[in-house]
Amino acid sequence: MNIAGLIESLKPRLDEIEEEMAQPVTLSDQRIMTSLVREHRRLKEVLSVNDQITKTKQEIDGLNDALDDPELAELAEVEIPELKEKLTQLETKIITLIIPEEPEDSRNAVLEIRAGTGGDEAALFAADLYRMYQYYFEKRGWKYKIINGNFSDLGGIKELTLNVSGEDVYSKLKLESGVHRVQRVPTTETSGRLHTSAATVAVLPEAEEVDVQIDQNDLKIDTYRSSGPGGQHVNKTDSAIRITHLPTGIVVTCQDEKSQLKNRNQAMKVLRSKIYKIALEEEHSKRAAQRRDQVSSGDRSAKIRTYNFPQYRVTEHRIPLTIYRLDEVLSGDLDLLLDPLIEHFANSKIEEILKVKSA
Repeated sequence: MNIAGLIESLKPRLDEIEEEMAQPVTLSDQRIMTSLVREHRRLKEVLSVNDQITKTKQEIDGLNDALDDPELAELAEVEIPELKEKLTQLETKIITLIIPEEPEDSRNAVLEIRAGTGGDEAALFAADLYRMYQYYFEKRGWKYKIINGNFSDLGGIKELTLNVSGEDVYSKLKLESGVHRVQRVPTTETSGRLHTSAATVAVLPEAEEVDVQIDQNDLKIDTYRSSGPGGQHVNKTDSAIRITHLPTGIVVTCQDEKSQLKNRNQAMKVLRSKIYKIALEEEHSKRAAQRRDQVSSGDRSAKIRTYNFPQYRVTEHRIPLTIYRLDEVLSGDLDLLLDPLIEHFANSKIEEILKVKSA
C-alpha cells in the first residue's frame, strides 16, 4: 500500500465516526465526543488537502502542456514554479495530518527547565531558553504560569516549572524534551574562551484528576516559607508547599502563590502530570520498544539541540538539521525547528503504518 491507498482507507473511518457520534452513549460522554470530533475534523482536512493536491497536479500538467503554445508559454513559466511550491507545502501538510493524534496531544503541558552541566553559565542559558519559550507562547497565543522557580544570583535559572495552556500545547512542546546545549563565550569569561554548557527541558502532558487517582495516605506534605529574588516573591508566611509521593519518590514544590491552598493545588497538578507521564511511558514501551524516556540528566553528551552563538547556528541533532538563524529561534521562531521535526517523525510513522498494512 502507498500513501494514496492509505488516504483512501481513511474514508470508511469517517462514516464510522459519524455513526458513533450519533449513539446515545457517546452523546452522554463529553470526553469521547470531543475525541471523535477532533478525529472527524482531522480526517475531513486530510481528504480536503488531498483534493487540493490532485487539483494542483492537474493545473501543473495543464501548464506544462501550455509551454508548447507560444501565446501561453510565458504565463505558464511564471505560474508553474508557484504551483510546484504550493504542491510541496500541501504534500508536507498531508503527511502530518495522516498520522493519528496521540490522545494526550491536545492537552495542556507542564514544562520544566533545569540548569545542567556548566555552573552559572548553564543557569544563564536556562534563562535564555525560558525567554525563548515566552516569545513562542506569545506567538501561538498560549498562556503560561510559573508554578515554581529557583533563580541564581546572576539572573539565571536553576530550576523553573511552568504550566502552559492553549490549543494543542503538548503536541508541539513534547518535542522540546531533552538536553539543550549552548556554545558561547560567557560574559564572565575574561580570556574569550568558548564554553559549552547545557540545560534540560522536560515536558509533561497535564493530567486531570480522572486520569490519576492519588491516595492521600501516599503523600508527605511539608510547608515552608517561600524564597526568591526579593520583592513580591518573598513571603512572610509558610505558604510554600512540598509534596512527596511516597510510592514513586516524586517530589514537587510550589511557592509562586501567596495562598497555601493555591500552592497545594498547583503542586498536585504537577504531581498528577508526572505520575500520568510515567503511566504513559510504560504503556508506550509495551507498544513500541523504540520509544525513549524523557531526559533525566544534564549531560552534554545526551544533547538534542546545540545553540552555537559565535556562528549564529542552531543544530537539531535528531534529524539532523542545521540553520544559521539563531536570533530568530531565540526570539520565539521555534517552528523553524519544530515543523521539520514533526514532518520527519510523521514520515517515519507513515512508513511503519504502510509496512503493517502491506504485511
